[in-house]
Amino acid sequence: MTQLDDSASPNSVATIGQMADLLDEALLLTDGSGVVLSANAAARQLFNDHIIGQLIFELIEDADFGKAFHKTALKRAELEIFYHPKSEIIRREFKLRLKRLGDGPIALLFLDMTRQKNLENVRRDFVANVSHELRSPLTSLAGFIETMLGSEVPDEAMRTRFLTIMDEEAKRMSRLIDDLLSLSRVEVDEHIVPDNQVKLLDVLLTVHDSLAGRAAERGMVIKLNDRRSDKVSHPLMLGSFDEITEVFVNIIENAIKYGFANTDIDICIFEVSKNRLQIDVINYGEGIEQRHLSRLTERFYRVDKARSRQIGGTGLGLAIVKHIVNRHRGTLSVSSNLNETTKFSVVLPLIRAQNKN
Repeated sequence: MTQLDDSASPNSVATIGQMADLLDEALLLTDGSGVVLSANAAARQLFNDHIIGQLIFELIEDADFGKAFHKTALKRAELEIFYHPKSEIIRREFKLRLKRLGDGPIALLFLDMTRQKNLENVRRDFVANVSHELRSPLTSLAGFIETMLGSEVPDEAMRTRFLTIMDEEAKRMSRLIDDLLSLSRVEVDEHIVPDNQVKLLDVLLTVHDSLAGRAAERGMVIKLNDRRSDKVSHPLMLGSFDEITEVFVNIIENAIKYGFANTDIDICIFEVSKNRLQIDVINYGEGIEQRHLSRLTERFYRVDKARSRQIGGTGLGLAIVKHIVNRHRGTLSVSSNLNETTKFSVVLPLIRAQNKN
């Protein structure tokens, strides 16, 4: 490895480190061998809290980075490369600037480009999705309006039928736009974990109470089954109450729509580990063929398009669920047995548990 005469004193490194804590972007200082001398708060969050003294090449295993680092050390050049952390669940993109500070340490500044890239992708996908998915209902509306304007509708029954279909198409477009906006919002900030404390049991109780009436219309009962060994504590996670609520509203609404009438919907809660909680939502119905399971969270993917449209689905609900779960650094999985049960499993990280009282 390249050796440098790192003339910067420990005091000057410490001073730079204190100033770096004012930055929102991650900043590291290393010596010529790549040993980390200083890391600001953003850098510790990006890598780990014990980064000082570690070798930078163990943290960033990338051939392009190694070349850029040695070139910076030898030629005192200021270089810029793109860096993608490999261990992240969510793909993130950084513009990494490297510069040697005089004859002293090497500074590494990580400019987070993830949100900008996400915005570009969301803008492109939003336009494509809107132009594709809204064409059908708009064509339908235009056809009925043209018919009603161009000729007299023969009777009141047909007029009512036309207006009913137009009303349904307009409402479907409204639901579609709402879901597209919701999906766009969560995709843009998917790389940022929300920092509010959320009581998971409160979320599940809220969703249970809000959907119990809708389930009862089909003769269904939503049962909450807490299988945790410690039922006194209240599991807490970092997140958004509204977004986590949206996850379980979407999943349980699906269970109501696609389950057999007069059956139960089981919500089972249990610990996967000390810091992870699993919530299973199980319904009894026709089930889903194995070939569809891996594609359920794709936007606009429908197992049965006609039935989905008939019951008001937009084809975006599970895509929204997937991105929200990803944003909260959780996992989502689905299993199903035909004409028996379908199970959606959500595993979420906990920060700690507090007493319910």
